[in-house]
Formats: sequence, C-alpha cells, structure tokens
Amino acid sequence: MITPRKSADRGRTKIDWLDSRHTFSFGDYYDPAEMGFRTLRVINEDRVRPGAGFPTHPHRDMEIITYILEGALEHKDSLGTGSVISPGEAQRMSAGTGITHSEFNHSKTEPVHFLQIWITPSTPGIKPGYEQKTIDDAKAHTGFAPVGTPDGDGQSVKIHQDAALSVAKLDLGQTITTNLKKDRHGWVQVARGAITVNGTALAEGDGAAISNEDKLTLVANAPAEVLFFDLA
Repeated sequence: MITPRKSADRGRTKIDWLDSRHTFSFGDYYDPAEMGFRTLRVINEDRVRPGAGFPTHPHRDMEIITYILEGALEHKDSLGTGSVISPGEAQRMSAGTGITHSEFNHSKTEPVHFLQIWITPSTPGIKPGYEQKTIDDAKAHTGFAPVGTPDGDGQSVKIHQDAALSVAKLDLGQTITTNLKKDRHGWVQVARGAITVNGTALAEGDGAAISNEDKLTLVANAPAEVLFFDLA
C-alpha cells in the first residue's frame, strides 16, 4: 500500500526570512491526521534567505538530521560544535537529555535550501551528540546510498533508532529497486524531480507512506533526488 502525501497539502510557515513546508504537524501547523509516520516525526523543507537563520533554541529526545539541497548551513551548539554543512553531507544531532543550537545561512548573498528530519529515538535521555559525514555520491547515482543507519557504519551518520535513511540521485528514465523486509515500512520523499514508485506518481516535494510492499521499483520521470526511510 502506497499513500501519497502531496506537496501542495503540506503545512507552511512563511515569514520574512523563512519559507518552510511541513510534511507533518509542526509549530503552528497542526493536523491530527499528520503527526508523523512510524518513528519519523518531522520532514521540514526550509528555505532561508542570505545571512538569516534560527537563533539558539533547545531540543531534547529527538534525532535531528539535516540534509542540504542548495547553499550551506552554519551550525553551532552547546556541545561546542561549530560546523558548516554543504550539499553531499549529512548532519545528525542527538538532542537526548537536552541541547541548544543555532542554524544560520552561511552565505550573505545566496539562499540555503535544506530538509530537516526528526526521528524519535528508541531510548529517551541519551547523551547529546553530533556527527557529520560525507555521503557516497557515486553510490547515490547507481542506487540508494546510506545517509543514516542504526550502526553508523561507513559514510552514514548514526541514528539511535531502528530506522535507516538513504538517498538516490537518478537520471531521467533511470530505474532502481529496493526491498522491504517483512513487517517493515517505508517513506519516500522526493527532494527534486519526479518519480513513480510501484506505478504511483510523485512530484517534487511529495512524499509517500509505504506498507505491505515487498519490493519497490522507482523510475525517474525527470532527473530526481529521492530520500528513502526504512522504518520499523
């Protein structure tokens, strides 16, 4: 079963420096039917104008993954981390018992466009942590490249949950397949372009919940960048 979540149906926060689309309930956008999927709680697609950003604010008990599409994002946190995240990299911040951080567009002239993803951790109250890795771009052009995994092996950041995130970058007409094990669920998020998943058409900004499907076949109807979540 594939249940699309269309881009146009997402919530929106639009202010002077921020244009944010919310796949699930977030902030002032509340829809009791859209509170997340399995352990996936937030997918926000954010565009931040040059030099602007989110001032220091707190989080706790959440795995927060940032995936950059265009531009660069400057990160600072109460662990003493200072970093700049660019396309081709993934950041994971475990809020755990509590952390504060800020996120600002690193450029004074160009906007930044990114996805921020929240996944509920398997255990509350873990020690806060930060990690940043470069994604295997070559692998992303031939199939799904790991972005975040429960063990954090290779070029993936560690997610403290039975959940995995991967990305594929597809040329027009390219087809890839992946399997879902018994009793697993999936979420597909189209970051760019357009695809079909088992015949269901999804455009840029669309997502889809996937259950009771053993095999997924993705076909790029346009050059596409697609995130895939494997969830318990």
